[in-house]
Amino acid sequence: MIRTLSLLAALMLAPVAAVLGTTSVLAQDMPITGRVVQGWTLPDGRLVAGIDLQLKPGWKTYWRSPGDAGIPPQFDWTRARNVGSVAITWPTPHVFHQNGMRSIGYKGHVVIPLHIQPKVAGRPVRLRGEMDLGVCSDICIPHRIDFDSTLDTTLSKPVPSIAAALTETPFSAREAGVVTATCTLRPIPDGMEVTVQVQMPPSGGTEVAVIEPNIPDVWTSEAATSRNGNWLRATAQMMHNSGRPFAINRSAMRITVLGSHHAVDIQGCTAG
Repeated sequence: MIRTLSLLAALMLAPVAAVLGTTSVLAQDMPITGRVVQGWTLPDGRLVAGIDLQLKPGWKTYWRSPGDAGIPPQFDWTRARNVGSVAITWPTPHVFHQNGMRSIGYKGHVVIPLHIQPKVAGRPVRLRGEMDLGVCSDICIPHRIDFDSTLDTTLSKPVPSIAAALTETPFSAREAGVVTATCTLRPIPDGMEVTVQVQMPPSGGTEVAVIEPNIPDVWTSEAATSRNGNWLRATAQMMHNSGRPFAINRSAMRITVLGSHHAVDIQGCTAG
């Protein structure tokens, strides 16, 4: 039932105009506003920029893996110019519990850093695109942010708001003291069950593990997470939206552990 509700929520995403820089009545009434933040160019030629989101009190939006009760954000860069690729760096999110359901995302204010690889180095980048996302309070509504900003690629001084957001990302496995991470797979009638075991020091409080197989159209359930000493265990079910079989690449698995002290980003696991 939860999976069905999640899929229906994702299908409900529809355009709701909120063009950056406008002062329309609709934009003023929306519980979220967004803008592109000009950044700087790295020595390797990549441009650092940011999406700055401001939410009204009591409202939240979602992380890349939002949980069963959330709507995953989606970006469309097809209208951008002089953009070869865009890599998104997600700041550590919050875990929300409401009406017996868990979701993962942000409240208040968040800056999402972008690393943009220009097609032609040294020329301006036109970051024109769309961000579809869900915003929730007592109700959830879909929202679209349209943005069109030409970025200067000649600047080299870091911008404080983006630099601060880059420091708020999860620790790497090495930084968090991860010794090993294994994934045990077990077929179930309509998909696959995965059990992750990670040897690492506690990250604080009641930890939440998020398992992402990084396979298109594969839904992953909320992971049941527990800890015993320096071992964290998480079990989730994975199912293809079409119901057909799928293969899992352990090296592509991504495990994020969210604790009260810090978060940990673990890339890949070995056979358990």
